[in-house]
Order: sequence, then structure tokens, then C-alpha cells
Amino acid sequence: MPEFDLCVITRPALRPGAPGHLEIARAALEGGARLIELRDKEAGGGELFALGQELRLLARQYQALLIINDRADIAQAVGAEGVHLGQFDLPVSAARRLLGPEAVIGASVATVEEAKRAEADGASYVSVGAIFPSGSKADAGEAIGLGPIGEIERNVGLSVLAIGGISRDNVEAVVRAGADGVAVISAVADAPDMTAATAELLRGIRAARSSR
Repeated sequence: MPEFDLCVITRPALRPGAPGHLEIARAALEGGARLIELRDKEAGGGELFALGQELRLLARQYQALLIINDRADIAQAVGAEGVHLGQFDLPVSAARRLLGPEAVIGASVATVEEAKRAEADGASYVSVGAIFPSGSKADAGEAIGLGPIGEIERNVGLSVLAIGGISRDNVEAVVRAGADGVAVISAVADAPDMTAATAELLRGIRAARSSR
């Protein structure tokens, strides 16, 4: 499993004229992101399949990876590299059996115990959060702060991404706390220049990692 520094999560357009999945992904890829996650809690299977096909083709142009939030079946159907699973989604072990040994399978965790379980079940990486309050994920739960990042990083042999309320202003503190990288939605999708915002996040992540 490669070590990722930035996962940009897409979302549907929030209003007419606002960027949607493809626009967010294209801008993030232009800015240097190499891991894109398709996340749409409202779309049906057919719509997710069509979006996944388009995003998979786009990601290939940039030699980037595409994962699908929640839906291992959609990931398999569109030829995505993997899936990201929450605590109440398909078990990691089941997704691993379905998608095979090379698939990228991420798991959302908030505690060391959850992270260890995800690792034992075959996860490729864990996503820790929500670190700060987040308006982008209604299901993110209460913010857990920076403390658990380092504790989880010390107890698993997986890449650790942090998620929840992460921005250019706090990304270096998050990485210095022990995260290998971060996953974001609004930090890119709400930015006036999504490509520049992606590049700025990457600069902050890499600066913090080099100083640890």
C-alpha cells in the first residue's frame, strides 16, 4: 500500500453552478492529489456507477487512484482501486474478500481498538476523526482532537490519514501530531481556487512531514 499524503473526497454540487464530483476531482488532480474518493450518500447505485466510471477514467489520466465511499460493489463494478468503509458499513474483511488482495481498503476509526481491528481485518489504511468539528460530514460524530492521532499511529502498521475540519491553517499541526496525511472535503470543494487549495495542502503536509 503506497503512503498517501492527501485524499480529496468529492461531493455533489450543493447548489446550481457549484462544483460537483467531476469538477472537484479534476481540480484536485491538477493540484497534485493522487487519491480521490467518490462520496455521495444520496445517489442511487446507477448514478454512482456512472459517476464512478467517469471518475475512474479521469483518475487514470493523472495516474491517480479512485476509491468509492461505502460501496464495494460499485468499486468492483467500475474498476476502482478500492473502497472506504465506515464503522457501520460492510466489514473490512468482507470487502477484502470481494475486492482482492491488491485493493485499497480504508477504514474510518476513532480509537486504537478500532484501528487495530481494521488492521487485523485487512485494511490498507485508517482514517482518524473527526479531528475538528466538520460541517461536511453529518455522520462524522464529535470531534476527537489531535490526541488520538499519534496514539493510533504508534499502535498500527498502516498509513494514518486524519479527517474532519482540516484546512491549510491546521494541516501542519495535524501531520506533526502523527498523521501520514489527511482527507478533506470542504478545504478543497469550498475554495475559490480548488487547484491552488490542493497544492497548498500538499505543501503544508510535506513541510510538516519533513520536519518531524
